[in-house]
Amino acid sequence: MKLAIYWLRRDLRLGDNPALLAALEAADNVLPVFIWSPEDEGPWAPGAAARWWLHHSLDALASELRDRGSRLLLRAGPAAETLAALVAETGAEAVFWNRLYEPALVARDTEIKARLREQGLTVESCKAALLFEPWEHSTGKGEPYRVFTPFWKSALREPEPAPPQAAPANLKPPDRWPQGLDLAALELLPRIRWDEGLAAHWTPGETAAQDRLARWCEAGLDEYPDGRNRPDRDGTSALSPALHHGELTPRQAWHAATAQRGKVPEAALECWLRELGWREFAHHVLFYFPDTPTEPMHEKYAAFPWREEHAALLEAWQQGRTGIPIVDAGMRQLWTTGWMHNRVRMIVASLLVKNIRAPWQAGARWFWDTLVDADLASNTLGWQWSAGSGADAAPYFRIFNPVLQGEKFDPAGEYVKRWVPELANVTADRIHTPSPGLAEGYPGPVIDLKRSRQEALDALASLRK
Repeated sequence: MKLAIYWLRRDLRLGDNPALLAALEAADNVLPVFIWSPEDEGPWAPGAAARWWLHHSLDALASELRDRGSRLLLRAGPAAETLAALVAETGAEAVFWNRLYEPALVARDTEIKARLREQGLTVESCKAALLFEPWEHSTGKGEPYRVFTPFWKSALREPEPAPPQAAPANLKPPDRWPQGLDLAALELLPRIRWDEGLAAHWTPGETAAQDRLARWCEAGLDEYPDGRNRPDRDGTSALSPALHHGELTPRQAWHAATAQRGKVPEAALECWLRELGWREFAHHVLFYFPDTPTEPMHEKYAAFPWREEHAALLEAWQQGRTGIPIVDAGMRQLWTTGWMHNRVRMIVASLLVKNIRAPWQAGARWFWDTLVDADLASNTLGWQWSAGSGADAAPYFRIFNPVLQGEKFDPAGEYVKRWVPELANVTADRIHTPSPGLAEGYPGPVIDLKRSRQEALDALASLRK
């Protein structure tokens, strides 16, 4: 065929890109297009931090395409109508894309595929964002998994993921380019420039993602089992934004890590691959339980008695002004960098849904807007885990003690001091213990940890009755 459209979504890379390679194999010319269509995603259009990342990742990809003699065409509007118009303008005979798994996008893509095929076009979608399709694994009863360990055991019985594919040498650009938008016209960047911290901490794009992956596997992977729990250290890969936006594939991550086999402890390698497994599990759960972004998986929790007057406490939590040092450090890290250490994510979530007793959906929404790696599947799984209401969830009565968590995982208080400068002169033996007057300019605790813990347990008991 003469011309195929390659429709980019969250696969902002040239390497290991099945849909791009399929388009290049099928057609003489390939037109790469990205369509900004937040209206297609319903209530889960990308948040502000994710849009910042998207802007810079698109910019990086456009540069890579130009260097190879091609371009990135930008359009905006509902994807179905925009693709139909582009097909009519160009006479394209095929459309290729890599699959996404959020409920609204599955429905949209299914409709688009049917509509284009009715018009006689070749339409192909490819697996690229996951190691395993959500429907490839089920329990012995043929049901979706609700617990991670048996899901991952089932996945590991499969052959190892195929090696990643190299970026194509020839992108076969079209003879004529249709009219497109400038990147600025998508208005992805904030109008009020609060994003300096994001720019200081991140370099979006495929090249930066590959560099980060290589450095991590060579210098960080061996210490992962212990380092992943220490927010005071650079002990995690911080690759979640690149994986979410598709600058990096899980297949690339898997093989880069397993290439270190024999050089790093096997336990470290298995521990990190297991985290890739949790990402797979999150998508499996969301695919089969599409209401979980807003509704508890376990229906009894729909009647949970959340604190009626929690607005002021929620605001203090959002601003990192709870007076609980490690919680405030995490929330300020999130606001400044668009990311938070995973151990601290669990601590701040526990405080919100169990001590403050605000609905987990409020926390999930805040994370959605402030995380550069805001992923609907992982965000939902994490918050329902913290609330005790989701798949493989921690029991609600498991309530993190932020004081003990801080003392164990940030023993010298370095993480807290980095993000809460008011506490820079507080000694390590006091820095994790909330108290009025802990330091000038720092608030006293907005909630009593011991009393609120008991209130949470009483609320759980009332639900059981």
